[in-house]
Amino acid sequence: MANELIAILDFGSQYAQLIARRVREQNVFSQLFPPDVPADQLARLPLKGIILSGGPASVYEMSAPRCDPRILDLGVPVLGICYGMQLACQMLGARIVPAAKREFGRAELHILDSTDLFANLPSQIIVWASHSDHVESLGDGFETLATTKACPHAAVRYRQKGLYGVQFHPEVSHTPKGQTIIENFLYRICSCKGDWQMGQFVEQSIASIRRQVGDGHVICGLSGGVDSAVTATLVHKAVGDQLTCIFVDNGLLRKNERQTVVSTFKDHFHMDLRVVDWSRQFLEALAGVTDPQAKRRIIGHKFIEAFRSAASQIEGARFLAQGTLYPDVIESGWNRANVAESIKLHHNVGGLPEDLGFELIEPLRDLFKDEVRRVGQYLGLPEQIVWRHPFPGPGLAVRIIGEVTAERLRILRDADEILVDEITSAGLYRSISQALAVLVPIGTVGVMGDGRTYEHLIAIRAVQTTDFMTADFSRIPYDVLASIATRIINEVRGVNRVVYDISSKPPATIEWE
Repeated sequence: MANELIAILDFGSQYAQLIARRVREQNVFSQLFPPDVPADQLARLPLKGIILSGGPASVYEMSAPRCDPRILDLGVPVLGICYGMQLACQMLGARIVPAAKREFGRAELHILDSTDLFANLPSQIIVWASHSDHVESLGDGFETLATTKACPHAAVRYRQKGLYGVQFHPEVSHTPKGQTIIENFLYRICSCKGDWQMGQFVEQSIASIRRQVGDGHVICGLSGGVDSAVTATLVHKAVGDQLTCIFVDNGLLRKNERQTVVSTFKDHFHMDLRVVDWSRQFLEALAGVTDPQAKRRIIGHKFIEAFRSAASQIEGARFLAQGTLYPDVIESGWNRANVAESIKLHHNVGGLPEDLGFELIEPLRDLFKDEVRRVGQYLGLPEQIVWRHPFPGPGLAVRIIGEVTAERLRILRDADEILVDEITSAGLYRSISQALAVLVPIGTVGVMGDGRTYEHLIAIRAVQTTDFMTADFSRIPYDVLASIATRIINEVRGVNRVVYDISSKPPATIEWE
């Protein structure tokens, strides 16, 4: 779809997706590939350059991931980052060994050559390093572009092959001038035009959906979250009344969620929206269940059952539109050098099985979350949907520790509404990446009026993050926290204590279950 592409070979780096995002921030389309992607496959693409990511392995190990050496002969520039630099240098005759002094964290980079990769930068900059190996000796044809105290070849160039390598991470925010380095690679070295724009993406997506659907009928599972909302709106722009949306009310939604979805998509956008109320069936299936993974499995199976029931009543439906995003595609597309570890079942349990018999439409499968929000803005979706904080597929069920009951859902809904209202009133909603309330159904002693109480605990969680792989807790002002706590205790019957979660991710996850 894009006119120019930067291919990123992922050797298992925790920052691989971040590299792709940094490239796209420069209006250049990027795509991740498995490390062993054949050079012939890349040659058929509108390739402008290649980036080799970092990774946890050592290049001299027998099991270390490798790439097709022919990528260095495709006639496009290559940038190796950390492991990617070491691998490319090794393929061209350099020697890689364990470093006498490892570099983890901040390092001072001394730039020796500022003609291309380091153009418009001072002679010394701070970079973020994370390596225990380094290039000991370079072969013929290499030039050293920069050094650090511990690394004599912190950046190199092999002019004949158009190869550049850096032994640090320009993609992370801890390298303050890193985006300039990436920009130099894209525009000075790869000669990119920078024509990756959301408006262009939307128009091309609409045309593609029309070609795929023809005179067929599409159904779309609409949750009210930004991904499904943007998907539904894109498909509706393309085929109009040939789309039917299905909204499953599982009884685990936020307060007034159903009314908001109906008002937005049925009343405002005039979509054919079918509401399926299965709240009773979901709650009955969850009765007595306390294990978080069991909750997710039950909700996932029940959702499929509800959706299948509703879809069977839509005559002539051949296509299913889903809000699959690029990170989902990446994680399911290859083994990512065996470094990804499953933490829990995925939050978004609304993924539907292939045996439903529909042809898939996934217009957002090349986009990251921030790009989806930009598409939503372009399409005119309301701000409260475009900028809505992530909400897990299992809903409030995984924000209630232990068994899910109607009474516990009532308490959590009311507390959650107060939390969102208070951070919105304080002008903090957009600056917080995700905020949530958790019901901890343990009795704590309190005093209300002249009597003792023994009621539930509400935990507040708010984080700031760019990629949701790591996160830090939000520094909400004390007066706002005080207002949240006071209102919840005064207005939500059944709660007498509010606490604030100040854990980072890792080691804690953002959601509690």
